[in-house]
Amino acid sequence: MFEKGLVQIYTGNGKGKTTAALGLALRAAGAGMKIAIFQFLKPASMETSERTAASQYNLPITFEALDCQWNMAKSFDEPATVANTKEEIEKLCEKIAGLAAKKTYDVIILDEINFCLSKGLAKIGAVKNIIDKKETCVEIILTGRGAGDELMKLADLVTEMKEIKHPFDKGITARKGIEF
Repeated sequence: MFEKGLVQIYTGNGKGKTTAALGLALRAAGAGMKIAIFQFLKPASMETSERTAASQYNLPITFEALDCQWNMAKSFDEPATVANTKEEIEKLCEKIAGLAAKKTYDVIILDEINFCLSKGLAKIGAVKNIIDKKETCVEIILTGRGAGDELMKLADLVTEMKEIKHPFDKGITARKGIEF
């Protein structure tokens, strides 16, 4: 679909990184493109509204999640979970590199990969490999807090979401249909 696919990064402490990527996926679907969204820290067992909508409305959007249970509040304190998650992320990045090289999808979204890199769950070399191997026309979107300078240098577009005010500060928790 594209003559040259770009690498985009949505990062920062503000809300909206995944939401922006999902909006891009919806727009690409409307243009007849095939999209894959790899959710690195949202297990398959987690019922997300985006997965439900893609399935319910038969959108050309494929979702894949890690085959491990990740809990943002607890998992960093569990060495076995961290080790398993690192291994699963490495395997998934290898798979994504192959899909990007074959142009299986027009748009590939790596949801929360920036956070995984910033916390040492993923390796920058694995993400570079995806970017280096991708077919020229494949668009790659990388979301999550903490995108580092080395990663940002590889991108064609970097958008930082800046938090000004957030309902979490008032104790309002994530709401189905809005945050997930």
